[in-house]
Amino acid sequence: MTPTKLLLAAALFTLPLHAEENWPQFRGPNGDGHSDAKSLPLKLGEGVNVKWKTATHGKAWSSPVIWGNEVWLTTATEDGKELGVMAFDKATGKVLHDKVLFKVEKPQFCHKFNSHASPTPVIEDGRLYASWGSPATACIDTKTCAVVWERRDFVCNHYRGSGSSPVVWNGLLFNHYDGSDHQFIVALDKKTGKTVWEVKRSVDYKDLTPDGKVQADGDWRKAYATPHVVEWQGKPLLLSSGAKAHYAYEPATGKEVWRFDEHGSHSAAARPVVGGGMVIFPAGFGKKQIIALKLGGSGALDGSSVAWRETKGAPNKPSLILDGDYVYAVDDKGIATCFEAKTGAVKWTERIGGDYSASPLLAAGRLYFFSESGTVTIVAAAPEFKKLGEGKFDDGFMAAPAASGKALFLRTRTALYRVEE
Repeated sequence: MTPTKLLLAAALFTLPLHAEENWPQFRGPNGDGHSDAKSLPLKLGEGVNVKWKTATHGKAWSSPVIWGNEVWLTTATEDGKELGVMAFDKATGKVLHDKVLFKVEKPQFCHKFNSHASPTPVIEDGRLYASWGSPATACIDTKTCAVVWERRDFVCNHYRGSGSSPVVWNGLLFNHYDGSDHQFIVALDKKTGKTVWEVKRSVDYKDLTPDGKVQADGDWRKAYATPHVVEWQGKPLLLSSGAKAHYAYEPATGKEVWRFDEHGSHSAAARPVVGGGMVIFPAGFGKKQIIALKLGGSGALDGSSVAWRETKGAPNKPSLILDGDYVYAVDDKGIATCFEAKTGAVKWTERIGGDYSASPLLAAGRLYFFSESGTVTIVAAAPEFKKLGEGKFDDGFMAAPAASGKALFLRTRTALYRVEE
């Protein structure tokens, strides 16, 4: 097995079922947008290969997660005063649970482009771990929909709303709290919800006015990214993108291994991908760029740790797909690009149309892109551009897809679909 494949195989979970059946977290079993499914639909759209469609409610951009025969989502009212969950029968779309879990008397401001339930939950056998950012993080019994434990004491000013999804590794639940006021990351005991460690970000954004005064606008201090645990040289590494810097920590202790802040971007939103001895990520808003950092460094990294940078085709919100020798991206304005993973050289770039927030999916050599207007575009995962198909749904996609067996599970702004040939 190549080093790239070994790294991609370093999953956050040890699954009792095949990865192609369970979709336990944001971006799937390995957190990288890959599905093992061999027969996902090539023809799809409203009324095309739709096995079922079930209405959702509220305003929520979290992605679906799947365990066994259940699909789960988090929800919120548009004003953020009620936070809850929905569960569906995977085979029929029947609603199994629809429950408000928390009420918030004075919700924080949320930008109209965001929602009060944007973080994607994590699911495993019998348990759902859900976060709505500062208002609540909780463990839920999936059989009864009862709250096993809750934490409502992690407070930061999300400024434009939360976005970071929790992840689970080795009995710990990690979550980001990168606010405009302060920024930190926590690890909780997933069984009890008790804090195992909490670490403040070591770099704050400080911009100087012409007269030398420090200014720190909220957008330059706020981040939305989801952490990612990988194995590097036989040791686990927690990759974590903040507002000003991108970090790596020891996941068991929270000790900072390295940080990188020489990029001039802010408000990172994408989850990183790892392969070929590099971690590759969109740097954030402002100065758009994709950065590939060489793994193995320590302390404050400088430009010598950068394998490559590329501004062309760099997204703000959608995460990347790394597949062997190539990296694929779609930027927020619908420009899809293929890069060489080793060098960042552009192999192709094509306008596929639409605006994008949802991260893409890779399965069986096909890339699936989901636009905010409801268009799905399918292209070949190859160094030459080839469009394989396109479909249109009634409403747009803000959430990333999930896959199980031969089916796609797609959340639009108003419904959840099972799509299968």
